[in-house]
Amino acid sequence: MSHLSSSPLPQLDDTNRFFWTSGARGELCFLRCGDCEYWLHPPAPLCPQCLSKHIAPQAVSGLATVAAVTINYQAWVPGIEVPYVIAIVELDEQPGLRLTTNVVGLPVEAVCIGLRVRVVFEAREDVWLPIFTPV
Repeated sequence: MSHLSSSPLPQLDDTNRFFWTSGARGELCFLRCGDCEYWLHPPAPLCPQCLSKHIAPQAVSGLATVAAVTINYQAWVPGIEVPYVIAIVELDEQPGLRLTTNVVGLPVEAVCIGLRVRVVFEAREDVWLPIFTPV
């Protein structure tokens, strides 16, 4: 069990359910514009590039690069193991398509900007949390 096992779960609604449940299929999904093919995150009702309403969830490769990283040593929520890594990863599909997440599977001190990672999921109730591990 990871340090995430005690963290609060996101509230699912019609705008984010696809994101938090696609891990059940082993996929990480983001909204993508059907007209200009721009990836949107966080979810929005229309494409910020071309203003199209033709957007729908689509799976990405799950491969990314760590763009920013910090190590958290403070136990802000009871039951969460510290230290742990909070990172911003940039998905391979598009410059700027970023996700704030955790990186697991190696010592926290080894996580650095430029590290290649891939998505894995931690299932909790009806949510699949996307976390990343070294490629």
